[in-house]
Amino acid sequence: MTYKAYIDNIKAKTGKDPEYYRALAKEKGLAKHSELLGWLKSDCGLGHGHANAIILYIQNPELAKRKILEDAKKEKAKK
Repeated sequence: MTYKAYIDNIKAKTGKDPEYYRALAKEKGLAKHSELLGWLKSDCGLGHGHANAIILYIQNPELAKRKILEDAKKEKAKK
């Protein structure tokens, strides 16, 4: 599964995009991986893999956005 697929699945299931989780984590003062993982799994109901996808977005949004674009280009090239 691509990084973009994880993000797309999260949006489809929760109706929320990664920016929502990023803003909420900042508001709550969560920054460490373990804190974010516990919060995303328990309070937000995400699975382990989906939580890790959001954590990447929270901790390094530039890299996450780049990965989403790369995955989108690969998807388009396959069509």
